[in-house]
Amino acid sequence: MSLADKVLAVNNDLPIRTDLPVHSGKVRSVYWLTQEDSRRLIKEKGYNVQEDAELAVMVISDRISAFECIWTGEGGMQGVPGKGAALNAISNHWFRQFREQGLADSHILDIPHPLVWIVQKARPVMIEAICRQYITGSMWRAYEKGEREFCGIEIAEGLNKDQKLPELLITPSTKGILTGVPGVPEVDDVNITRDDIINNHEAFRFSSKDDVSRYEKLLKEGFEVISAELEKLDQVFVDTKFEFGYVTDADGNEKLIYMDEVGTPDSSRIWDGPSYRDGKVVENSKEVFRQALLNHFPDSDILVNKDRMEERYALARDNELPAELIQKVSDTYVGIAEKIIGEKLPQSENPKAEIIDTLRDQYGLID
Repeated sequence: MSLADKVLAVNNDLPIRTDLPVHSGKVRSVYWLTQEDSRRLIKEKGYNVQEDAELAVMVISDRISAFECIWTGEGGMQGVPGKGAALNAISNHWFRQFREQGLADSHILDIPHPLVWIVQKARPVMIEAICRQYITGSMWRAYEKGEREFCGIEIAEGLNKDQKLPELLITPSTKGILTGVPGVPEVDDVNITRDDIINNHEAFRFSSKDDVSRYEKLLKEGFEVISAELEKLDQVFVDTKFEFGYVTDADGNEKLIYMDEVGTPDSSRIWDGPSYRDGKVVENSKEVFRQALLNHFPDSDILVNKDRMEERYALARDNELPAELIQKVSDTYVGIAEKIIGEKLPQSENPKAEIIDTLRDQYGLID
């Protein structure tokens, strides 16, 4: 079996019983279970949810996206070996830490396979919450141009690129297009202030104004938990994205939870500690891939210029990346995952067949 066969590239064609279309994102596909299967699993597995809760099977792929495109490698490589397992393993690790340390639960109910979660349907809070401990990336580029206010927060003069900020900065943006929020443009992913959220908490789908403070507390505590653990591994937690939602437990209590993924190389920047102290930034995150792409193509403006999207899509479609570039990205994801979880990352020889066997034999979700 070739390395390409071990990559799960297409994850929306599994024969999982569902009455609804499969929802496919850039990396994950979601299969909403039938009402009968949801009720049966809740009973059989004893999940802490309402008996009529909606459940889904979420399958992660090894696809890699950057600059809003999906990229492939030579030799039929439709993704990055080990990437999906790395993202899931890291998220599982942090979600467990959050739960054990009394922060909040996640949407995950069960982990049948390293590439699969069974989740309960959550009502998402319409905010992507970015926490920043260092000034880098887009924030540095804006700062360099003279911007000093970020999401309503004034930051100091005289900061240098990649410097640690005096305190953790929360720079939220909208998740999806919100209508009727004063001062907030009706476009996806637009920066917002704390006042925007407080004054329009219902529009952002918070159940109460008090939950805005709870969300901020969970942001800061979640960041601190990951940062402290990474520090023990001599890794620097630079910035990350959190997402939240609401679910109801078996006793009928509504609770605010973490959802999506947390502390992964896709949603965060992680730097190597010894290199950073030597004045060099060595990424242990997706930034490695972004930089490799910028260096690989002679006209890198295509990748960053929104006016050249058609050219960018063509570039991704028509170019297979060198095997060594894909391997370097694989080594980054697998390497940081094994550091974090403290053991070898489980990787599948034939992921699709394994997932089908498990979901058929142990969960009864495949005929």
